[in-house]
Amino acid sequence: MHTWNWRTYDGRSYLTCSLLDTWSHGFFTREFWPCSPAELAPVIHPEARTFRVKQVHGNQVLSSTEIQTYWDQFPPRHPTSDDQDAQTLSEFPHADGLLSQGKNQAVWVCTADCTPVLIADTQLGHVAAIHAGWRGTAAKIVPAALARLQEQGSQLQDLRVAMGPAIAGPIYQVTTEVAAQVGGTVIDSALSEQSADEITHHLLQVGNSPLLADSAPGRVRLDVRRVNAMQLEQLGVLPEQIAIAPYCTYQEHDKFFSYRREQLKQVQWSGIVSC
Repeated sequence: MHTWNWRTYDGRSYLTCSLLDTWSHGFFTREFWPCSPAELAPVIHPEARTFRVKQVHGNQVLSSTEIQTYWDQFPPRHPTSDDQDAQTLSEFPHADGLLSQGKNQAVWVCTADCTPVLIADTQLGHVAAIHAGWRGTAAKIVPAALARLQEQGSQLQDLRVAMGPAIAGPIYQVTTEVAAQVGGTVIDSALSEQSADEITHHLLQVGNSPLLADSAPGRVRLDVRRVNAMQLEQLGVLPEQIAIAPYCTYQEHDKFFSYRREQLKQVQWSGIVSC
């Protein structure tokens, strides 16, 4: 059984997962707001080079090399981990996933109800960080990240996947249309051609369903992390290779920002360092 552990830095708390103990990593809380990844990186690894992107709720996954190539368009003051204050959003490539291609590379994503996913390779030391909201999950961003890791030599049995704090399924009310887009990724392709109501009805009947019924017409509750786990399992990743944090960003307001709860553009960061 994987454990989730609270760590403390300068009186502030962040979360780690035993599944990723080999790698420096952290799921940071609202207590660290508004620190940037460059400011957070020394908390988990004093020598790591920081990589981040501008998140757009898609399924694009970029390597550290591709991010650096993008940054090199902005000489002589392109963003680096040593020049974080100079960065603007135009200087970040658009993506929702990052993967390392060398040692001591810290990859970061931010969330405020969406799922932060950290992935590590036990043999090669490569890592990835994924921002998986419902749109990214519907577009299979986590399988896209695994495909990119496999392109550079990773084997599925060597991967470890930790999904951090996010809005919990029993809390996350969505339309049946949204539920069908997301849930349609884990059902038979023939069924995915059915109506949104038919797809959600089918998903509500399956064992360990990612959906829960809702009393409001045209609404259900959606567990995005469960859908991501199902996508991984359908690829051949074993359940013991996956850990899901037992924390809900919406319910635990003292620890986490929640966009649905507060409607504010405030986030917590999650990062992992390659080895």
